[in-house]
Amino acid sequence: MASDTWLVAGLGNPGPGYAHNRHNVGQMVLDELAARVGGSFKAHKSRAQVLEGRLGVGGPRVVLAKPMTYMNLSGGPVASLAKFFGIEPDHVVAIHDEIDIPFNTIKLKIGGGEGGHNGLRDISKALATKDYYRVRVGVGRPPGRMDTADFVLRDFGTTEKKELPFLIGDAADAAELLIREGLLAAQQKFHGATSA
Repeated sequence: MASDTWLVAGLGNPGPGYAHNRHNVGQMVLDELAARVGGSFKAHKSRAQVLEGRLGVGGPRVVLAKPMTYMNLSGGPVASLAKFFGIEPDHVVAIHDEIDIPFNTIKLKIGGGEGGHNGLRDISKALATKDYYRVRVGVGRPPGRMDTADFVLRDFGTTEKKELPFLIGDAADAAELLIREGLLAAQQKFHGATSA
């Protein structure tokens, strides 16, 4: 398969109990991208839900993937799909929650550390490189002394839920812009910007 295909993985945990957790914001963004591409996710042997399509008419070809493993085992499905579709790491995008940036903020990067994010750590290990793209969706830091794991496994708060559709839309826009025009263009648009 041609290398112009992109693999976009939305990270999270499987099952309805986790669906609205902060940790699952990557999968929420994938649902938005799927609505734009058109079609529905189907089970794939790589232990992921997959949707193949194009971003817009004649746009880039994408494989949207939601790993059906727990977050800290995201690497296996991502690496399997990359191999299956012949996609190099420089055409892999991981969309994930990020506690180190404020809620309603989006940052993009390629490579670098995983910031204690076990899903990213597993992907880096499985791909044998850190040089893949990340769309980092800010979910804020835990209040007080709350444990980070408890915080990310909770649903968004009432006020956050009102802003969440805008944040998800912006994260989907950021992923699209990254794929269409490159990292710099996406960073210039979204870094320092907050959602409406």
